[in-house]
Amino acid sequence: MCGIAGIIGSGDWTEAVESMTETLRHRGPDGGGIWGVPGVALGHRRLAIVDLSPAGHQPMHYGRYTIVYNGEVYNFRQLRRELAGPFHSDSDTEVILRLYATHGPACVDKLAGMFAFAIWDAAKRELFVARDRLGIKPFYYLRRPGLFAFASEIKALRGLSSRRIDRTALWDYFSYKYVPCPKSIYEDIRQLPPAHAMVVSGDSIRSWRYWSPG
Repeated sequence: MCGIAGIIGSGDWTEAVESMTETLRHRGPDGGGIWGVPGVALGHRRLAIVDLSPAGHQPMHYGRYTIVYNGEVYNFRQLRRELAGPFHSDSDTEVILRLYATHGPACVDKLAGMFAFAIWDAAKRELFVARDRLGIKPFYYLRRPGLFAFASEIKALRGLSSRRIDRTALWDYFSYKYVPCPKSIYEDIRQLPPAHAMVVSGDSIRSWRYWSPG
């Protein structure tokens, strides 16, 4: 279990993402990292499983791309053999990053595992995010004019939220004992549904289902 967080919006969000990431410390006791430039900041809490060395540290960079990732890709060694090297780690994180650099959003079609990740493209100034087919790994996000923020848990986003309760979500909770996607208990925080991907570019968001059962 790892934790990811990030903000896109005009200004310097590094300190805000550092605070968000700190609330996720329990998800990643083996270390953490923050990366930011004007307009974007990404954070990660790490539970080292595949590559225990510092080479697996996140946020991870490859050319114009930067990733934060939570999960495990079971077929990453097979995918790695299909990609050009050299590689600088033995992590599935780097494989996802290289896969995206090669195939773009279609990279999710090749991944077998449980994951939630975000990749920043510095050239296009857009964010690509994706969640695994069954929604094992969480991905919450908040959107308002001029800002997009995401995190592995709701509590990391509460500092940016209005904290107004979504009454329909409350009734769902009383009825089903959980809040179904894409809702959360707060009006302005939503979940990316399982088997969905999203591209965030400025105030524009485009999301789609990349897989259906059967």
